Amino acid sequence: MKFISWNVNGLRAVVKKNFTDTFNALDADFFCIQETKMQAGQLELSLPGYEQFYNYAERKGYSGTAIFTKVPPLSVHYGIDVPEFDHEGRVITLEYHDFYLVTSYTPNSGSGLKRLNFRLAWETAFQDYLDQLDQTKPVILCGDLNVAHEEIDLKNPQTNHKNAGFTDEERARFSALLARGYTDTFRYFYPQVTDQYSWWSYRFNARERNAGWRIDYFITSQAIDHNLVTAKIHSEILGSDHCPIELDVQDLHA
Repeated sequence: MKFISWNVNGLRAVVKKNFTDTFNALDADFFCIQETKMQAGQLELSLPGYEQFYNYAERKGYSGTAIFTKVPPLSVHYGIDVPEFDHEGRVITLEYHDFYLVTSYTPNSGSGLKRLNFRLAWETAFQDYLDQLDQTKPVILCGDLNVAHEEIDLKNPQTNHKNAGFTDEERARFSALLARGYTDTFRYFYPQVTDQYSWWSYRFNARERNAGWRIDYFITSQAIDHNLVTAKIHSEILGSDHCPIELDVQDLHA
């Protein structure tokens, strides 16, 4: 099975940039989207063969997630059952026979780290939510998790230390997540590879210079490490300041 995750930085905007062609070419079984930036009724997307699920933020033009799937889920859940976080449309969970699929758009700590405390509280609640799922069946989590875990996960670690997405606190929370029994699938296959990123600033020709960050992830329960086939970063695909990432798994029943 092929899973794709992509922060599109506005679904209505990326639809005008050959999204449908990209979507069809990737031909995923599960296609997860973050930062849809839209409300219900603002876009009718024709994706034959896929069911579509959306979680909208209350605030217009902000956040939002979606999952497009070829495989009808057993159940669908929106949010993490914590009201202070669930109004921003950040999480969708689909239940399948052998796993849960979760897409997440993690809050950004913001300029001046003004939202760091909110972000850290989110991390606590979200990781507890994942563990509740994992007690029942393995989890496949994907999305823009808004953190570069290690220095090899961004081009300029020294100058970005203490900036949003690379603070000691955010990185420690990511380490804590893995320590709970989860796998960073890209590092599972490529533990030391460098210069592989999923996000580039629109400023200073960052993408052309490959001055990027790896902040988009597939994180899976360690129980299914043996099911992992490959992980990819599709840096060649344009249309957003992020690029799609991919995970392929075998011998799991949807």
